[in-house]
Order: sequence, then C-alpha cells, then structure tokens
Amino acid sequence: MRKSRFTEEQIIGFLKQADAGVPIKELCRSGGFSDATFYKWRAKFGGMDVPDAKRLKELESENAKLKKLLAEAHLDIHALKGVFGVKR
Repeated sequence: MRKSRFTEEQIIGFLKQADAGVPIKELCRSGGFSDATFYKWRAKFGGMDVPDAKRLKELESENAKLKKLLAEAHLDIHALKGVFGVKR
C-alpha cells in the first residue's frame, strides 16, 4: 500500500477546515489532492481527533502483525498434516 504524503494531523486539519465552511473544491486545490481523496479521508477519519487517528494507525499495524502470525501458524499446521498424514 502506498504511503500518503500527508500525515494524520494534516488530513484531520483539512477535514476540520471543510467543516468550518471552506469549499471542498478550493480546499482540494490549495492542498494538492483530489476530491475523491478528500471523500475517502472523510469516510476514514471523519469525526476523529489526532489522538484517535494515531490510535487507529497503531491498531491497524497490530492487526496486520496478528494476521501474519495466524497465516504462518496455518501454514505450519498444513505442512505438518501433509508430512504425517491425516488420522483415519
């Protein structure tokens, strides 16, 4: 996944500017991002503050690590069943 060139703080700042009444087209033009990106950010970060966004990022990285560990465990189980065979 491509890393965003904007931090969570900047993204939340853009969202708060839009909530304050700045037109979205003008905000996107001045920030250098597309309308679609803005609406994607709104769906993901809408209603969050900076600490909430940081916590979300930490949880996503922890979730990715746990998924990787689970996949490795399933591969080990599958390999052991293939070597020793399945009980009849």
